[in-house]
Amino acid sequence: MTRSRVFPFAVALIVFALDQVTKAVIRAWLSPWDTVHIIPGFFNIVHAENRGIAFGFLSASSGAWRGIFLIGASVLVLVYVSTILWRGRTRDNALLTVALALVLGGALGNLYDRLVRGAVTDFVEVYAGAHYFPAFNVADSAISVGGALLVLDMFRARNRQTGLQTDDVSQAHLHR
Repeated sequence: MTRSRVFPFAVALIVFALDQVTKAVIRAWLSPWDTVHIIPGFFNIVHAENRGIAFGFLSASSGAWRGIFLIGASVLVLVYVSTILWRGRTRDNALLTVALALVLGGALGNLYDRLVRGAVTDFVEVYAGAHYFPAFNVADSAISVGGALLVLDMFRARNRQTGLQTDDVSQAHLHR
């Protein structure tokens, strides 16, 4: 096994471990739905239990189909991303490798919670006045950052295919 195969799985394992440790601390220190105000008017630590997916989507849905869908989708993502990483298809692209490793670690962290606890513990709450962003956790953050890096990599790949550099793209938009 080469280092290039081990690296993304090590990153995913670190994300998984950080996610599980932070969730365990929250469950140990706060009762469900408790709030600790860190930066008033902007940032709280909360203890929320999310039965849906990232940022509370599908949390109000009930029935066995929700659990089957969420677990099935998570397993498919884990298998797909793991296969890409294991086969070394990202070996020459560090950004893509890190992006997929973050997605893998985050998906694994939330899947573990869903299988073991039946819900995902969320604890970071960001808001401005009465406008609250749904609570999230380390796994959600890793998936979001990984997704953003995937989008960035797609733009970079498009620029490589067209032979444009980032500065060239900026200049092309200016001359339209």
